[in-house]
Amino acid sequence: MKQISKYLSAVFLAATLVSAMGCSPTPRETGQYLADSDVTTKVKAAIYNDPMTKDNQINVSTFKGVVQLSGFVSSQAAVDKAVELARGTSGVKSVTNDMRLR
Repeated sequence: MKQISKYLSAVFLAATLVSAMGCSPTPRETGQYLADSDVTTKVKAAIYNDPMTKDNQINVSTFKGVVQLSGFVSSQAAVDKAVELARGTSGVKSVTNDMRLR
């Protein structure tokens, strides 16, 4: 009985370690995450520092260089300006606009 218990414990431990290692990011994924975080920060700063877009509720997220803008803005001009600011930021490959007028 003790032998079976030890065997099952070893199998469970091995399965846990294999599944945990499969979830850890590779150095490339970590680098991509850091690059995306940097792009997100730059776009947020550009939006915040512009008087036309600063008072709007614009959320910014980035995945593999693709920036998604979402939230609520007060005018179409603010939408256009936010997209323009995002596109002009270094590291941005493309911009997805999911902003809504309120």
